[in-house]
Amino acid sequence: MSDPSHPPVLVTGGAGYIGSHAVLALRDAGWPVAVIDNLTTGFRFAVPDGVPLYEGDIADGALLARIFAEQNTRAIMHFAGSIVVPESVENPLKYYHNNTAKSRALIEAAVQARIPHFIFSSTAATYGVPEVSPVAEDTPQRPINPYGWSKLMTEQMLADTAAAHPLNYCALRYFNVAGADPRARSGQSTAGATHLIKVAVEAALGKRDHVSVFGTDYDTPDGTGVRDYIHVSDLAAAHVLALEALIAEPAVSLTMNCGYGRGFSVLDVLDAVDRVTNVRIERRFEARRAGDPAALISDPTRIRSTLPWQPQFADLDTIIGHALQWERSLSEMRGNG
Repeated sequence: MSDPSHPPVLVTGGAGYIGSHAVLALRDAGWPVAVIDNLTTGFRFAVPDGVPLYEGDIADGALLARIFAEQNTRAIMHFAGSIVVPESVENPLKYYHNNTAKSRALIEAAVQARIPHFIFSSTAATYGVPEVSPVAEDTPQRPINPYGWSKLMTEQMLADTAAAHPLNYCALRYFNVAGADPRARSGQSTAGATHLIKVAVEAALGKRDHVSVFGTDYDTPDGTGVRDYIHVSDLAAAHVLALEALIAEPAVSLTMNCGYGRGFSVLDVLDAVDRVTNVRIERRFEARRAGDPAALISDPTRIRSTLPWQPQFADLDTIIGHALQWERSLSEMRGNG
């Protein structure tokens, strides 16, 4: 017998970085889960044995209808999409297609199948360059790139759909996601990833010869950009709790920041990687990148007051240690370390 408080969940993009950690969190908590992923950026090995993996596209309505029927899907966690900000500036239509148009198709399929709960992977990029720090959910959303706009449009579609149909949703706006599963079951596996902690750990292991520091003249304590880094497993746990909240109150939808509410500069992070690895990373100082805010720190008051969320890994050295452990296991898996 399935547990009615744990209805079957479909995770889109479940072979990717954050999606695969959500699958682990759901499985660890006893939820039935299936994955749809087109494997363009995801990895088959990131989906645990025993979890059904449908290789396909979230805009394929016939495939979605089949999955929903086969899995008796009652909730969707939507991670599938494109996430590289500079690429979104160079190729905006790719982002409006992958992130906005395909999300619309997925939402429509959910409505047609009467799936009542939808959790959306949104981003602090919807705030653009906020005038206040830390950033609360009611801070004006003024994206400065197509990536941020593509996600904000999906938030709006969900709000409008929830007003018109029996569906409630939670949009979780991520700050800087980092780290890896503490048991090294998954991690950030993308070649050429742009996440600072991933890049720095690669440099510490000799996979890169330096780390670029973009901008040293920001109005921050050391002149480099300050970000709120959240451990991917704490983020995944927040998704499971958010789904429980949606099930408990079907008439209520939620929008919440996902961060710890404190920031570290680029140099803080590189110093921490040096400390954890006992290797001195070469820093190369370069010009600012267009559209990078000086500081982006979440105000986590709402998520803390709404969910019983207790982060387990809210420590920079711990985040780096788990990222390092995963990077080493990737090297072994790929036979070059």
